[in-house]
Amino acid sequence: MWQAFSEQLANYWPFGPETSWMLRVFLIVFMTMLLNYLSNRLFRRLSVRLERTSNVWDDLLLAAARRPIAALIWIFGAAWALEVIDRQTGTVLMDVVGPIRRMGVIVLITWFLIRLIRRAEVALVSPQKVKTPMDQTTVGAIGKLLRLSIIITTALVVLQNFGYSVSGVMAFGGIGGIAVGFAAKDLLANFFGGLMIYLDRPFKVGDWIRSPDKNIEGTVEEIGWRQTRIRTFDKRPLYVPNATFASISVENPSRMTNRRIYETIGVRYDDVGRVQAIVADVHAMLRQHEEIDQEQTLIVNLNSFGASSVDFFVYTFTRTTNWIRFHEIKQDVLLRIIEIIEARGAEVAFPTQTLHLASLPDAAVAQGALPSQAASRSERAPSQA
Repeated sequence: MWQAFSEQLANYWPFGPETSWMLRVFLIVFMTMLLNYLSNRLFRRLSVRLERTSNVWDDLLLAAARRPIAALIWIFGAAWALEVIDRQTGTVLMDVVGPIRRMGVIVLITWFLIRLIRRAEVALVSPQKVKTPMDQTTVGAIGKLLRLSIIITTALVVLQNFGYSVSGVMAFGGIGGIAVGFAAKDLLANFFGGLMIYLDRPFKVGDWIRSPDKNIEGTVEEIGWRQTRIRTFDKRPLYVPNATFASISVENPSRMTNRRIYETIGVRYDDVGRVQAIVADVHAMLRQHEEIDQEQTLIVNLNSFGASSVDFFVYTFTRTTNWIRFHEIKQDVLLRIIEIIEARGAEVAFPTQTLHLASLPDAAVAQGALPSQAASRSERAPSQA
């Protein structure tokens, strides 16, 4: 119908029938632009309506398809215009345009699928989009595998479209894969290391990890197929090859259930008679503390006789795992312990030394020996002995 309409319109072309194909090309370009404009308006209206629904997948499909469909309209419009030019001028444009048009359609389908996967990754980890968000590490791994599969499939289809044998390419890929495997064994080790991280999930994006075997500590920002990016606590990026995690121990403090308070407090030897009451009061205080997890181990006992103090230790766990909140609770516990010690009339010990002076004989005093000299002699006596 469109072909008949354009030929009918060409009869009224004032510049002669030999140039009427220019009018058809102009009309094709104009109709392509008009169709693209109508498509954009349609997508905008649909987007407004679909935002009112609770289904997130229709929004994802619409957002992913908008730009590829606009590009598809232009590809078909340009191919149609080039077909008219080729028919009228006798060129060989269609020998090139045909395969390019088919390849363009394949690439646009691939583009649409990749856009859909990327938007689905964002939606599946967002509490605002879905009721039960998925783990970001798992979603990222699945998304990368899907994108890689789509890209490989697209490459094979494009090669087949240009006349190359896919079976030959696969055979060459098998032989070449062996050579590449020997040449890039470190790269493959990092790849499989990343795969094991995705499967075993010792940590995920956002976790705080550290290794006692390596100088690695910080927050995981990204888990790639070759390396993992960690942001250290001084805000420096640390890039660790994935193969490293296969040979080191990794601690994941983000998955701790509680934080521990483990402190030793010393009381003066002069207050040794009050230690038992102090220990009992501290134990009772911790049992009544609202931030201490009563289901975990709680110990308050006399521990040792120090050089200048009688020591007891406090071993308990807080309910929170938040680092800042933990230190606030720990401060409150220590201040309460100080109050208990002072309430019992005792004092927290600090390092002290006691010096005993020997008494002087009466004869030495009669000879005029000064007390300071006698004291200095008594201090030197142990060292001389």
